[in-house]
Amino acid sequence: MKSSKNILVAFLLNLSFSIIEFVGGLFTKSVAIMSDSFHDFGDCLSIFLAYVLEKKSQKNPDDIYTYGYLRFSVLGSIITTFILISGSILVIYNAIKRIFKPVSLNYQGILVLAVVGVIVNLLAALVTREKDTLNQKSINLHMLEDVLGWVVVLIGGIVMLFTHISWLDSVLSILVALYILKEALENLKIILDIFLERIPDNVNLEEVKKNILELKGVKGIHHIHIRSIDGVHNYATMHVIVEDISPKIKADIKRKLKTVAIDHSTIELEKENEKCCDEKCNY
Repeated sequence: MKSSKNILVAFLLNLSFSIIEFVGGLFTKSVAIMSDSFHDFGDCLSIFLAYVLEKKSQKNPDDIYTYGYLRFSVLGSIITTFILISGSILVIYNAIKRIFKPVSLNYQGILVLAVVGVIVNLLAALVTREKDTLNQKSINLHMLEDVLGWVVVLIGGIVMLFTHISWLDSVLSILVALYILKEALENLKIILDIFLERIPDNVNLEEVKKNILELKGVKGIHHIHIRSIDGVHNYATMHVIVEDISPKIKADIKRKLKTVAIDHSTIELEKENEKCCDEKCNY
């Protein structure tokens, strides 16, 4: 699959640069570069998980995973998000300590690494730009973030070269870490919403009901529940009251649901005079 190959290329580029970056951070004594190397190692894990789970999530449902393997991609997101949150907190802690105990930096080395960082991450962003899958789209956005981060380091390195304000390195690392922390926490919220089975953001419950009730022969709808399996595919179950039970009305309902971002639906049809078998069916 082309998207898997693109993700693999992005992983190899990021891994190679992470190693170079870590060694370069030790050489230049830049906490911003060393901290970003840990961030890039987190990126590498994220990309590698995306590559593995891209294949895993495509497996068909079986006797063990009857809903399929789509949530394996969400599992990867959880691991990566916690790595990024932990790494960001560690970076901020070390950067604050460096502000009060500054060290001399190799500004020329910082500039060289910054230029390499911009080039490598830009290549990774270009490789994943087609965005064939959600994983590839997420990785592309992350690579673009890294490009911007290294542009900031490059500008900071130029300023420090002429001003020798070494604490600027720590300030820049804190700003980058705060941005990464913000993005990671927002991603964590999305993941928690999926596991808590909150209605997806791209689905409006009243719009779903309205579309179904517009169908000829539909008299009512209740016991409706909507969730997402992986943040992309939306599932719905519901009881629909109809004049006559037939395959056609069920097919019409499913077609309507697809127009409001419901990929898969389980529908129980009931006649008007039929009492719902679920005593708690009140929604």
